[in-house]
Amino acid sequence: MADTMTGLKRTGYCGETTREQLGKEVVVCGWVQKIRDKGMLVFVDLRDRTGLVQLAFDDATDAALRAKAQTVRAEYVLMAKGTVRARESINKDLPNGDVEVYVDDLRILAKANTPPFEITDSTKVGEELRLKYRYLDLRRGRMQRNLLLRHRIVKAARDYFDGQGFLEIETPNLIRSTPEGARDYLVPSRVHPGSFYALPQSPQLYKQLLMLSGYDRYMQVARCYRDEDLRADRQPEFTQIDLEMSFVDEEDVLGVTEGFIRHVFKEVLDVDVQLPLRRMEYKDAMERYGSDKPDTRFGLELCDLTDLVKDTEFHVFRDAAAAGGSVRGINVKGAAAQLSRKDMDKLADFVKTYRAKGLAFTRLTPEGESSSYEKYLSPGEVSALRERLGARSGDVLLLVADGKNQVVFDSLGALRGELAKRLGLIRPGTFDLLWITEFPLLEYDDEENRYVAKHHPFTSPMLEDLDLLESDPGNCRARAYDIILNGTEAGGGSIRINDPDLQRRMFAALGFTPEQAQQRFGFLLDAFQYGAPPHGGLALGLDRLVMLMAGEESIKEVIAFPKVQNASELMTGAPGPVEEKDLRELSIQVKLP
Repeated sequence: MADTMTGLKRTGYCGETTREQLGKEVVVCGWVQKIRDKGMLVFVDLRDRTGLVQLAFDDATDAALRAKAQTVRAEYVLMAKGTVRARESINKDLPNGDVEVYVDDLRILAKANTPPFEITDSTKVGEELRLKYRYLDLRRGRMQRNLLLRHRIVKAARDYFDGQGFLEIETPNLIRSTPEGARDYLVPSRVHPGSFYALPQSPQLYKQLLMLSGYDRYMQVARCYRDEDLRADRQPEFTQIDLEMSFVDEEDVLGVTEGFIRHVFKEVLDVDVQLPLRRMEYKDAMERYGSDKPDTRFGLELCDLTDLVKDTEFHVFRDAAAAGGSVRGINVKGAAAQLSRKDMDKLADFVKTYRAKGLAFTRLTPEGESSSYEKYLSPGEVSALRERLGARSGDVLLLVADGKNQVVFDSLGALRGELAKRLGLIRPGTFDLLWITEFPLLEYDDEENRYVAKHHPFTSPMLEDLDLLESDPGNCRARAYDIILNGTEAGGGSIRINDPDLQRRMFAALGFTPEQAQQRFGFLLDAFQYGAPPHGGLALGLDRLVMLMAGEESIKEVIAFPKVQNASELMTGAPGPVEEKDLRELSIQVKLP
């Protein structure tokens, strides 16, 4: 039977036991990290969320107490009372490695089986096993530091926005299904057979209605849900730091957001962020970096070569230009010694995952030159391409050609990041922040054969582009903005439409009939008839922000209980089947494909 805590109360945390407490009696609690049994000397490293402290037992310790200490094993839960004293052998790897607790009372509160992996930051264990035993994985110092960082970021957000006059208002989690871009998670209604709620992809409509209701500064740490394929920075359920403001324009929203970014980096990481943040128009970002979320901590900028090869005899380049696409390239300066011919094949496979048909290359080594495409070009064309790319001996030139510019941008934009990782071009611990502005309002979806909203259907067109909404929707720009951190979209927002007639025009541009618009968004259109102020806002992805500030590469490392690639949770086995009677209550019958 386990010991009890009767008569003892914890006085402090393990990692906070320091020299200031020398000679004082303390009571600490935690899990056994490891035990070193040297016979008459026994040392136990005790761990809690603040760190470790060494418990000491020696030849002067009561023999029964020392024998009890010799029975403990890794992950046993202990409570120990004793006196803080200086360690004879100092552990310089611990902040408090110069002290220990000389124990006179030891309680074994719970025993533990041998864990499936060692609970240390240095443990090399597969993600699947870590997530199956997530409650053990969360004991590791790395995970506890990440979740503490997340807590501090959320606290800093609430403190900052409260100081700026924002009210935190909760919005519903059971809402009406509306098309916002991703697939909804649907929840069947028992009391309305055949009808469904949706889990919110964002609080978008509700926060706009709050502006109409007179709450001119709203914020919320909001849970959101999207039924979409997962990746390193995406989960089916995620958290936003959500805000909306009335009687504002873009400058107001960007200014408040920049203030928060400076505040949170200083409060949490003691990093000074220089304001104002840089701004880059969407068109420039795509032309220079092939991405609307560029990482500008390194070069490798794209170079448009289309005009030089549009009339070439080489059909790959000529056909791409003739189809309205482009030929673009990157000069990887001085990388010929690091990127072998075999690497060219691997990089070609990499860009194919972004729908590129291949990767053309030229390696300019001191020993000689090799190229996959120059033999098909005239000497003048080769010279012109090299000159525009600024080619020198030791460089590697990488080109992509396609009849769709988006394929060229996507593949070269991703290739930039891949090359930066392989070549070590990014200095660790750096933060690259900038705004991307003037996004397209709409983009054409080949599968749906219609225009869809680049952000969402409630984003306002730029006033000078209003006439393009019907005549040239592809060139109509949005009053939208994204904040980019280290090549990741950390947040985004826009100035919203507050005119019901303009909102109807927007729905029409998206292919909704007036009847469909009224059916799906009638409550919003009706509300706008009662006086909606100009308003705009932004949502910051909390999970991504924590991931980037923690220096992690996956948001799973900053979420307590995340999902895996197929949207399941390995620890609990969710999702799972339910009983037939539960389905009958919901008027649902399951028919598997």
